[in-house]
Amino acid sequence: MLHLRLICPADRTDEVVRVIERTVGTTHLVVLPGAARDPSGDLVLCDAAREAGDGLIGELRSLGLDRTGSIAVDDVGLSLSRRAEKAEEEAPGEPADAVLWEHLADATHEESTLSVTYVAFITLATMIAACGVVLDNAVLIVGAMAVGPEFGPLAGFCTALVRRAPRLALRSLVALLVGFAVAMAVTVAFSRLMDAAGLFTEAKLEGERPQTDFVYAPDWFSFVVAVLAGTAGMLSLTSAKSGALVGVAISVTTVPAAANAAVALSYGDMKQTVGSTEQLLLNLLGIVLAGTLTLLAQKALWAGRRPRMTKSG
Repeated sequence: MLHLRLICPADRTDEVVRVIERTVGTTHLVVLPGAARDPSGDLVLCDAAREAGDGLIGELRSLGLDRTGSIAVDDVGLSLSRRAEKAEEEAPGEPADAVLWEHLADATHEESTLSVTYVAFITLATMIAACGVVLDNAVLIVGAMAVGPEFGPLAGFCTALVRRAPRLALRSLVALLVGFAVAMAVTVAFSRLMDAAGLFTEAKLEGERPQTDFVYAPDWFSFVVAVLAGTAGMLSLTSAKSGALVGVAISVTTVPAAANAAVALSYGDMKQTVGSTEQLLLNLLGIVLAGTLTLLAQKALWAGRRPRMTKSG
């Protein structure tokens, strides 16, 4: 269940209440006249099944409530109520399948913003992966994949394409390009420092690396895995099953490929640099393609259910 806290101008409260009452899957409606002070107005509370959330929020926004008042939405961890159970039963679909587009847009906006923290994480992940490729250590590669934050702006870019939001698309693209550029530049310097300390050697990079040589050898399997991971990642973000996102992070060769390209560049090995860059771009393309198609499919699915979200009579 979702809990909605609304601040309404007094002259719009009746209209807001009617929208809530005619939406399938809503319950526990409370109206507190004059309770709000900033902005001033009435306080309206209600619970809604997750499946009904996106349609209800959309209608409330169409009333201008996000501009004249406030719309706040929280997940209800536990609701012991027969009315809540009935509301969930009446709402079509399953809670885990419901997409809250406003929540997705808000989440991807935050995750796709270029910040010091984002750059720090992707840089640290790339340096960890650099150690992994030189030492041919799969554990370090997996760890670097888990640390890398690049799926956030990738998801933001997919969301922007589906919602036709050019500002979000530009923000996500900038975060990706600048993030990887800075991470790879720092990793080149890091590689040279490690080489000077005798910890990295060109012989290790050029030698047999059965655990990590895949990061500079792109093939169709790389693209297939990226597509599958992109689909899983987007489903994880849009559904209630967000725990799968960590698995997505360690499924695609983005950060390790960037790391291998940086280390190879520091030694002047253009073959591995080009191969790793191709691997990186192939994975990014697969994730974006799969993520965008997944969102389009979900949008079409829920559009067909929208008419059943309004109570008759």
